[in-house]
Amino acid sequence: MEMNGTPVIAIDGPSASGKGTVAQMVAERLRFHYLDSGALYRLVAYTAIQSEVGFDDETTLSGIARDLDVVFTGAKILLKEEDVADAIRAEIFSNGASKVAAYPQVRESLLDRQRAFRQIPGLVADGRDMGSVVFPDAVLKIFLTADAETRAQRRYKQLMEKGIDANISTLLQDIRDRDARDINRSAAPLQQGADAILLDTTSLNIAQAVDEVLRRYHEI
Repeated sequence: MEMNGTPVIAIDGPSASGKGTVAQMVAERLRFHYLDSGALYRLVAYTAIQSEVGFDDETTLSGIARDLDVVFTGAKILLKEEDVADAIRAEIFSNGASKVAAYPQVRESLLDRQRAFRQIPGLVADGRDMGSVVFPDAVLKIFLTADAETRAQRRYKQLMEKGIDANISTLLQDIRDRDARDINRSAAPLQQGADAILLDTTSLNIAQAVDEVLRRYHEI
């Protein structure tokens, strides 16, 4: 496998498609670094809510994004030394992340921070625009999706396992609303790139999805 520079596998897709779990497991199998770009946007939303900053204040939100005092270490996400990895998964911050991610200034503020994750021996990055904007030279680009009902069920199970209250009907509506925002935003809209491979996981389990990504990578 011949590559220029440190290889990146970019896994993009809609909310609750399972891309984060798949990306993390692929990274573990390859012993690559892992970037959960969605966590960065959730952190911006989390900080904004804690600081009582409105989601309509693009300038202040971009400042929050630029100045995030965050360290990723294993499964922990330390924001000012407090582990908020579970807290930022709550739906209020997931929805907030979708809103703040629509702002070009916020995305620009996080661009260099995301690219800094690209380190030897390689990186698996998941998000909405990993292959199109952040790492356009990724050696493998996957667009991972599933139908909305399946994604709502997966999100419900994930939240319940973490002890977070959830309602399946509300989750389904939230996912549909978020899809609409992500697809229609002007800055880096969610879409399958021409050079990305579609991987529909509606009828696949996590292990099957991971194996498919690894198979595609080893075929490069």
